[in-house]
Amino acid sequence: MTIEVDLAAPLRIADLRAAREPITVLAGPEVRERVTAGRAFLAKVLGDDRAVYGATTGFGALVGYAGRADQRDQADNTLAHLGAGHGPDLDPGLARATMLLRAHSLARGASGVSPHVVDALAAALGTTFAPAMPRLGSVGASGDLIPLGAAAQALRGRGNAYVYGDRLPAAEALDRAGLAPLPLDGRDALALVNGTSLTTAATALALDRIRTSHRIIQLLTCVLADLLGCDPQFLDASLLDSYGHAGAIAVGATMRAFLAGATPSGTRPLQEPYSIRCTPQLLGAAEDALRYVDGVVAADLASVSDNPLFFAGADKVVHGGNFFGQPAAFAADVLTMVLAQLGNLAERQLDLLVDPVRNGGLPPMLAAGPGRQHGLQGVQLASTALIAEIRRDAMPASIQSLPTNLHNQDIIPLGTQAALRALDQSHLLSLITGSLALGLRQAVHVGARIPSATTCARLVAALSDAIPAIDPDRPLQADVRRAAQVAESHVATA
Repeated sequence: MTIEVDLAAPLRIADLRAAREPITVLAGPEVRERVTAGRAFLAKVLGDDRAVYGATTGFGALVGYAGRADQRDQADNTLAHLGAGHGPDLDPGLARATMLLRAHSLARGASGVSPHVVDALAAALGTTFAPAMPRLGSVGASGDLIPLGAAAQALRGRGNAYVYGDRLPAAEALDRAGLAPLPLDGRDALALVNGTSLTTAATALALDRIRTSHRIIQLLTCVLADLLGCDPQFLDASLLDSYGHAGAIAVGATMRAFLAGATPSGTRPLQEPYSIRCTPQLLGAAEDALRYVDGVVAADLASVSDNPLFFAGADKVVHGGNFFGQPAAFAADVLTMVLAQLGNLAERQLDLLVDPVRNGGLPPMLAAGPGRQHGLQGVQLASTALIAEIRRDAMPASIQSLPTNLHNQDIIPLGTQAALRALDQSHLLSLITGSLALGLRQAVHVGARIPSATTCARLVAALSDAIPAIDPDRPLQADVRRAAQVAESHVATA
């Protein structure tokens, strides 16, 4: 069944996920009324000979010069110079999420955009069409100019686009999707590019993935503790209440529910290593940080990111900086820090699990026949490489400001780079959690006890049903990914 998204309603992260496939985008009477009113007000303003950035002027540092007199030519004036992106194309699913966000912002009616622009975005999202958008070129300061410029050009039939996963010249892609090239004037073109829709989409999707991994690691930690027979007192409610941090208290409650029914073996040390004992504090701090990002993303999903904005009721055209993606830049850098520490934790837990000195006497590397077989040895090596990759790229992007555009953009947030990096690395994090989940499945095969907590036992059973034991050795890349999928499916209902 096709998902429906109403542009008059608040936008959700789930809508961005759904936009990977064709969706029905509704632009009903409320949307049409306010977009039409905004467009009529723009016509009045231009008729009064008021200065309007991008409609009567050049762009960026060239704002002091007149633009082209013909508004259709002004669209070319807007978009041609932005054809300067580099690198690989963004994932088409992300490009489509970006289109949905742009449509939602324009549908607020404050951009002075033509109603047919919103209609065209909605129509494109009803097909498999996705603009080919370059990864490199946005500093996120005047919005995501260069990648959004490529999207606008693709909607006009210029550049390239994807249909049914095939990369084609944009004119051919439009034709195959049953879409007509989108006519634009100068204000329409600028409204399509002068916002942070790519940055917001990438940040929101990264948050969604990292929140899932965060919950998975809570469950995997409980399975690890149960397999080893750990005393769950590190999750004691009185202990965490005295700690005083809301995230730790919430995470502790979730983990106690996961471990309900667990019986300690009585053979473990009084105090476990920090990768078990301090998990409610670590994962709780991550929860607090993710709640901050929740708020930023919620605001950005509802935001009008454009310049200028048109307020017909107050007879105002306001020039400002709502395209400046600093909130998402900070939020995406926070996500990178969170996912790096989550990855650190999962990698250290896997290291503990394969070490016979600390895993309660299970075979080294969880090998069914050490020496003749090697169990998780390759998987652990790959996990170490993955966390090193994440950590190497963890330098915040939001502090790397440098001036550009003849010092018009003399301070920049670089939120696009921060957001894309967080989204990329969220995929690496899922491979690390999949590696840990695979290790937990193998641990039972080589002698670990079946978990005594019902929720933990269910996950181990699901992993065992989906993935054969490593006996004898075999390539494990696909099993790591499968374990990650099983854990994700299981945690959604746990």
